[in-house]
Amino acid sequence: MARILVIDDEPSILESLNMFLTEKGHQVFTAQTGAIGLALFSKKSFQVVIMDIRLPDFNGLDILQTMIKKKKTSKIIMITAFQDMETTIAAIKRGAFDYIHKPLDADKIEKAVNRAINILEIDRETPSLDPGKEISDNPWVIIGRSEKMRRIFKMIGLVCTSHVNVLLQGETGTGKELIARVIHLNSSFKDEPFVIFDCSAVVGNLLESELFGHKKGAFTGADTTTRGKIEMAGNGTLFLDEIAQLPLSIQGTLLGFLQRREFTRVGSSSTLKSRCRIIAACNCDLTDRVNKGLFKEDLFYRLKVFMIEVPPLRQRLMDIPLLVEHFLSKINRELGTVVTKLQDGVMRMLVNHTWKGNVRELENTIAQALVGCRGNVLLKDDIDKLLNIKNRSPRMGLESYSLAHVEKEHITRTLSHLQWNKTRTARLLGITLPTLRSKIRKYEIKQIDLS
Repeated sequence: MARILVIDDEPSILESLNMFLTEKGHQVFTAQTGAIGLALFSKKSFQVVIMDIRLPDFNGLDILQTMIKKKKTSKIIMITAFQDMETTIAAIKRGAFDYIHKPLDADKIEKAVNRAINILEIDRETPSLDPGKEISDNPWVIIGRSEKMRRIFKMIGLVCTSHVNVLLQGETGTGKELIARVIHLNSSFKDEPFVIFDCSAVVGNLLESELFGHKKGAFTGADTTTRGKIEMAGNGTLFLDEIAQLPLSIQGTLLGFLQRREFTRVGSSSTLKSRCRIIAACNCDLTDRVNKGLFKEDLFYRLKVFMIEVPPLRQRLMDIPLLVEHFLSKINRELGTVVTKLQDGVMRMLVNHTWKGNVRELENTIAQALVGCRGNVLLKDDIDKLLNIKNRSPRMGLESYSLAHVEKEHITRTLSHLQWNKTRTARLLGITLPTLRSKIRKYEIKQIDLS
């Protein structure tokens, strides 16, 4: 049973909703004006408020805003006979839980009320994320405690003290640009520029000009002399993303720069110098492209003076809870939301999902969920819908997985589902307990603390 306040100037609607909701077991209070409704709201505690937008004394949107400012937990459902876009947007924007058009549909009312009560119950039963844990608001922090990430932190510590070139290899969305920036920020030239250049985002005939700059009149449209990315980087860092997409002709020019630390702008004969560090990144195996003649071997060795392999998210599952808490804090700040709780089972769903887009996909999923969240709790239903949409993509990418990978994933998911009860897991998988233990050791499967 919930305590519900209904505010509407139409007696017939007040009577209908009173009877309908009372029959469902709720305690109902009614008000025919905004002033009476607001007075009741201030004195009593209501789980749900159902309020008309057009009231005789006040605009319902203004009352909505006043109620939201009181910071009560009540879920406010707005109703109106006017089906215009602007009012709907304004109501949701100001904090309405739902928006229902007249003539009222009993099923829609019941569904909205039940959903509101359900969310309030989940909110009440769900503890907040560790309140004592300080989450960094530094935008350039790498999150992780797994062995693979600790190894990367050590490598960053080693390379940031020198000026050598770095090659980052890893799948899309693993955080290569963030690692490049952290290397720069921990270097002795951290106050120098950090310049980003996406080699795949510029058409071939403009690449040389973008990298090395051009002289006025060098080509049609070159109305002014322009500095290239290398010159802009000065004594700092030039991050070359998607380096594998660089055409062979430009690869040769870049190689010449790395050998001599000299370059010329397009259309100029003057030689310029630069001491910028190059950090290159790619989402493929550059060695394979070298073997196929698609990437210059000399350039490859010039870039990989220091190489860091960035692991995909599926190889660092124990970091997902940390990443989720970090993204919740970050996205709450950006969106002005206050989602501080995860419904029981949400973290397990996120850990068990195959993140083909890696950390970037996880962050985008959290952001999508927070935009649609109607309370303080991230719900299983909302996450389930988002993950199911992602799973319905036409290509599942299974052709890239080995049989061993599929077996490891299946064992990991089953262990997680059964809360790491190995006896039940072995029985469900149809293998002996010693065989399960052997496979856990073989695949280095570790239990993840979701508390």
